[in-house]
Formats: sequence, structure tokens, C-alpha cells
Amino acid sequence: MTSIHLPKGKKVYFASDNHLGAPNTETSFPREQRFVKWLDGIKTDAGAIFLLGDLFDFWFEYKTVVPRGFTRTLGKLAELSDSGIPIYYFVGNHDLWMNGYFEEELNIPVYHKPKQYLINDVSFFIGHGDGLGPHDKGYKRMKKVFTNPIAKWFFRWLHPDLGVKVAQYFSVKNKLISGDDDAKFLGEDKEWLVQYAKRKLETQHYDHFIFGHRHLPLEIKLNETSKYTNIGDWINYFTYAVFDGHELELKKF
Repeated sequence: MTSIHLPKGKKVYFASDNHLGAPNTETSFPREQRFVKWLDGIKTDAGAIFLLGDLFDFWFEYKTVVPRGFTRTLGKLAELSDSGIPIYYFVGNHDLWMNGYFEEELNIPVYHKPKQYLINDVSFFIGHGDGLGPHDKGYKRMKKVFTNPIAKWFFRWLHPDLGVKVAQYFSVKNKLISGDDDAKFLGEDKEWLVQYAKRKLETQHYDHFIFGHRHLPLEIKLNETSKYTNIGDWINYFTYAVFDGHELELKKF
């Protein structure tokens, strides 16, 4: 479990599911501006920032090429990282083809699986949320294809202009790929990330489970001492979570 000491007056911020570039560059640009404004506003008291995946609606790193656009977002992340604010990125189902760009260019570590953190003696289990629990079966099948080395090798040989265009089309149109099952609350007993968290609690205690992926801002008490939080998205809700060293709160920007 990774430990983070939060100095007095500092906070930890969590955001997820911006899907920049969807459904097209023009439509997502105002959302990108709003997100960059949020990043700029939290830099004064941010002790750490967790980005829980799907920042982009599609992201694939060739050896010498990265997708066009998102200059303001990447620039702001570079500025915050260079200023000494730790930023942690958890890969989502739309940007699972990350391969070193964030680490090398932005000094932001990238994680492909959930991780455990102890922040000021409060325990967290943090991840994007895709492929966890008893549901999400369609995406689990898709992920096996997308992460297959042979499939990635063939895709890499497509010219970027063609490859990115094809991937963006399917990313927007295909709900199996997006993992967005209409983003409706299923009820606590059917929310698969809630069920996943409850199973984890059978073997180890966590004060907080924090996920994205569901595109719904949710706060559900799992037992007397543990809580599940889904931080929503930056498409419809513009929500984020903030931890002040003692309490975790869901807010809207």
C-alpha cells in the first residue's frame, strides 16, 4: 500500500471520464476548457491529483506519434507536474493503449490496475473500474482483444490518419467499447462495482473505494466504516471528489 502524507491545508482531488474528442473535437472543446479551468483553480491547494481514466475518448501511442489535439489539457498537466504536484493516472477503457508518453513527457505515472493508498492514515482503493465485478462482460471480452499484442501490432501498422479515425468512430458508436451501459443507476444490489467493493471488504478493510467508468456521481455506504464513491464524469455532471485529509466529498464544478 502506497502512503501519501498530505500537508496541512492541502487536498487530494479526483476526476474521471472526460472523453475529450467525443463526439467530435468541436463539441468537446468547451468541456476541455472547463476542465483546464478546474485544474488551474485547484493548483493552489492540491497535494495530489488522481485522474481515473478515459481522459480521452481515444488514445493510442505510436512510437513517434500521439493523437492530435488536447494541447491545453496536456500543457496544464505538464505545468502542474513541473510545479511539484504529484499526479497519478489510471488507465480507462478508452485510453488503455498508453505506452510511456505520460511518464516520459509529463512525469505522470500510469497504472493499468487499481491500487491501494494510505493518505493521512485513511485507506483508499482506487481505479477506473472497468472490468471489475460480476458484470461488464461485453467489455471484458473486448479488452482481451484490445490488449492482445498481435492486435496492437496490426493496428500500429495502420497509418495514424486512418487508425485514429477508425478507432474514434468505434469509440463513439459502440457502447460495448465505451463501457457506458446507458449510465443509469441499477440499484445498490445490482451495481457491480458496489458488489466488487463489498467482496474486497471480506478480506481487507478500506475506508474508501473510488472509481470512475460508470459516468454517475454516486456515494454509497458499504458498512459502518467504508464508503463507495463513483466520481461521475465531465460530460453531463462535471463532478469530482476532494479529500481534505479527513473527509471525502463529491462536488460539482
